[in-house]
Amino acid sequence: MDTATPMVKAELVCKDFGALKVLKGISLEVQKGQVLVLVGPSGSGKSTFLRCINHLESVTAGRLYVDGQLVGYQERAGKLHEMKPSEVARQRREVGMVFQHFNLFPHRTALGNVVEAPIRVKGINKSQAVARGRDLLEQVGLAEKANAYPAQLSGGQQQRVAIARALAMDPKLMLFDEPTSALDPELVGEVLAVMKKLASEGMTMVVVTHEMGFAREVADELAFMDGGVVVERGAPREVMANPKHARTKEFLSKVM
Repeated sequence: MDTATPMVKAELVCKDFGALKVLKGISLEVQKGQVLVLVGPSGSGKSTFLRCINHLESVTAGRLYVDGQLVGYQERAGKLHEMKPSEVARQRREVGMVFQHFNLFPHRTALGNVVEAPIRVKGINKSQAVARGRDLLEQVGLAEKANAYPAQLSGGQQQRVAIARALAMDPKLMLFDEPTSALDPELVGEVLAVMKKLASEGMTMVVVTHEMGFAREVADELAFMDGGVVVERGAPREVMANPKHARTKEFLSKVM
C-alpha cells in the first residue's frame, strides 16, 4: 500500500447552496489507517463535507482527493470537468458510507441487504457473496440475525447491518455520518464497539459524531468545525483538555 499518499486530501473546499455558503475553504488530510473525527454544532458543515468526499454533493470550489484521485471531476488543461454519473459511481464503490438513518431495504433480510451491492454492482457470484456476507454479519455480532428483516431488528442492530453492508464492497475508506444519533442511548455502545474494532484493524475512517468518548479513545485527529470552517484540530485528548479557541471551549463545555 502506498502510505505516502493521503487517503483524503481536501484543498480549500467550498460548498454553496444558492446564496448559503456552507463550506468556506476546508483544507485537511487524513492519512491511510487514520481516524478523523469531526465535531461541531449543527449547521457547521460537517455532514456536507462528508458528503462531498464521496461526491454525494459536488464541491463549488477547491479540490478533494481520495487516495490521490480527484473526486467527481477530471482535470483537463487546468480546468475541472464533472465526471459522468457512471464514473462517479465507480469512484464511490471504494468509499463506504454509513448514514444516521440506516436506509436498509425493508423487504430484504439482513443478509440480503449485505449481499445486494456485491452481486449487482461488482458482479460477485452469489455463493461467494453470501459466504462473505455471513462472515461480515458475524464480525458485527449479528450472525444469528442473517434471516431477520429490518423491522425485526433494533436500531443498533440495523445500524450494524448497515456497517456490514458498507464493508461488503471492500472500501478503502469508511465515512460515518452521526451513526449513533438516531439510536436509543443503550444501543449506542454496540455500534461504537464495531467502529472501534474497524479502527483497530486499520480502516481509514472519517466520522461525524457527538460521542466525545469515542473521539478521545479512537480518533487520531479531532477537527472542530463551526460556520463552515475548521476552527481547531489536533490530537483529541489535547484539543479536549486544552482547547485554544474560545469557540471550541464553548462547544466542548456543552458536550462533555
